[in-house]
Amino acid sequence: MTDHQQKPGQQKPGQLKPGQPKSGLIPWPPLIYVAAIAVSIALGLLYPLPWIGGLLGDILFAAGWVALFGVVALWFTAVRTMIRAKTTLHPNAMPDHLVTTGPFAVSRNPIYLANTLLMIGVALISGIVWFLLLAIIAAFATQKMAIEGEEKVLATKFGKRYRDYAKKVRRWI
Repeated sequence: MTDHQQKPGQQKPGQLKPGQPKSGLIPWPPLIYVAAIAVSIALGLLYPLPWIGGLLGDILFAAGWVALFGVVALWFTAVRTMIRAKTTLHPNAMPDHLVTTGPFAVSRNPIYLANTLLMIGVALISGIVWFLLLAIIAAFATQKMAIEGEEKVLATKFGKRYRDYAKKVRRWI
């Protein structure tokens, strides 16, 4: 038997066991942000709202680029930390390890935080106000449809370790 074959009855890493809580209501939580981005663009084209001009507009434009560089750094370090911990990157899979280092020492959800910051950064660069509103809606939807379920899975699998971590580290920032 090769190392990629599975014995009968053996569970794959990251696979949910029967009776364990499922992590979320949506099969792939980043779809929430993809939808929010699409709606923001459509609303920006159909119903453009005024944006701030002048010096403040230039400052917000620069802040948007800073936010986007922060997004890239946050995504990269979060993914690298998860890979080093040898746990799944798929948000609906059963995690193999509780990751509490790197960006996970500051936020329990750094990738979702980065997705929200991406939308805010794009709003500041493009001047499309809809991105700001939809970023808030996407963050709320992600919390309700993904994060709260993921937290139940983590609490079930890691017990007191996860509960202690959740008391120490905030959900977002």
